Amino acid sequence: MKLKTALLGAAATLAFAPAAFAERGADGNVKVLYSQAVSIMNAYLSSGTKDVEVGSLVLEPLAGFDQDGNVIPRLVTEIPSVENGGISEDLTTITWKITPGLLWSDGTPVTAADAVFSYEYCTHPEGGCAQAARYEGISKVEAIDDLTVKITWEAPKPNPFTAFVGATSPILQKAQFANCLGTAAPTCTDQNFKPIGTGPFMVTDFKVNDVVELAANPNYRDPAKPRFATMTVKGGGDAAGAARAVMETGEFDYAWNTQINPELQAQMEQGGKGKFVSAFGTLVERIEMNMTDPSPDLPEGERSTAAHPHPFLSDIRVRKALSMAIDRNLLVEVGYGNAGRATCNLVPAPAIYASPNTDCIAQDMEGAKALLEEAGWTVGANGIREKDGKPLKILYQTSVNAVRQDFQALIKGWWNELGVDVELKSIDGGVYFGGDPGSPDTFQKFYADVEMYANNFDGTDPEPYLAQYLCDKAPSPANGWQGENINRFCDPAYDALVAELATTREMEKRGEIAIRLNEMLTKDSYVVVPLVDRGRLSAHSNTLGGVVLNTWDSELWNASDWFRVQ
Repeated sequence: MKLKTALLGAAATLAFAPAAFAERGADGNVKVLYSQAVSIMNAYLSSGTKDVEVGSLVLEPLAGFDQDGNVIPRLVTEIPSVENGGISEDLTTITWKITPGLLWSDGTPVTAADAVFSYEYCTHPEGGCAQAARYEGISKVEAIDDLTVKITWEAPKPNPFTAFVGATSPILQKAQFANCLGTAAPTCTDQNFKPIGTGPFMVTDFKVNDVVELAANPNYRDPAKPRFATMTVKGGGDAAGAARAVMETGEFDYAWNTQINPELQAQMEQGGKGKFVSAFGTLVERIEMNMTDPSPDLPEGERSTAAHPHPFLSDIRVRKALSMAIDRNLLVEVGYGNAGRATCNLVPAPAIYASPNTDCIAQDMEGAKALLEEAGWTVGANGIREKDGKPLKILYQTSVNAVRQDFQALIKGWWNELGVDVELKSIDGGVYFGGDPGSPDTFQKFYADVEMYANNFDGTDPEPYLAQYLCDKAPSPANGWQGENINRFCDPAYDALVAELATTREMEKRGEIAIRLNEMLTKDSYVVVPLVDRGRLSAHSNTLGGVVLNTWDSELWNASDWFRVQ
């Protein structure tokens, strides 16, 4: 069943040049614009989509997902299954066969030892890995021979396509990263900025939070690809500016995540130089509630850690009241139009995993006020609620983006109406999603009370995505602030249910468990407050062919197929 839905009448360009004329590098340079600048090329050290996607042009997994969510080979001869013997009957092992003759961009052979090393790199006990959930439940990864990788799980694994599948779980070259294990990982600047890869491109120049220059990989497995000799990925600015650079000025060929309102989209389409492409997947704009205290009065290293619970968001009544005050339908109307839908779910798709819960959709301001009263927060003389002499004041942060700033303004107004004092903070997207352990402004550090962003997961099975909220996945100084459990939620019952999902084979039952986990995070606890199920929206020029939008993997998943339309 095809899960991709095209919106706004903007279908992907599917015209392909005749194979007889295909030649690597024949189409010159292609220019890509990411409004959130790239900070690193190693997905294991960043949860930022912009870093994962641009990094995927160089570093690849064994397999990926196509535009319909199907698992497809990248570096292997076929996708393992029980039928072909690649997955054991008891579902405890999966065996991958690396395609013979594959080379890294430096001309050395790709081997099973590289995959084993990549597992050891991400699971090193002294390091922090932003994608650790992809390796949850593995007991060992072995190189059976130079081209055979065998993964063994601690228990039967009905969804074996987690480790080494999708852009968030790439293979690193052991020879290049051998001295970058554990605490050394973030210090390996050359490796993290200019990794040796198997992808269609290789990095020739990297300027942090600015520009990535790439050239065609001379050892790429298809001698006719990529069609472009070079690629320039420029970062920074804002979504509207990125869209204009494709749709109106024609300065760039592709603009990622052109998150702009419907009226502006319609205006830009009149420019005639490009088209928007959009599709629904699993991308959800949400507010995360910090379960820990981000106060600057705490010593550095103790802020936003489990040692200090949040002084008022630890009370579910406060979290629920903040959610109830939000008019999600108005947010959709203002920010996305037909490219968004109000949601109460962290996992909005596929349908088997989506909760039917719609309780949060209708705004209930009076109910929210009553909850705060019940929690002991009374309105003071200045209109701000207080309790035990302390005002109810929230620092609300997100990335710089016109739609997000519109959302902040609306939500601040509703929370002010509740009697909450709200301070807004906007952070450059390259920094916010950059994962730099030295920066106070990353969304992983979460030095605010609430923060807003959108996230999604690779493929169509949410198991590793839901596993990100396990207790041991919380970012902290101990793991270089690289955990995926951004709000530091911790519930042993949730952890146990994730473990059950990992071993449940029947699809109907898997759906039931995933829905329950989603509801534990949302309607049961309000630690995650979903706002909008967002269609991905990007833009490409009329002279760029081969673009197929993929909501289940990296948006740049088929950049090797792009070509210049004459």
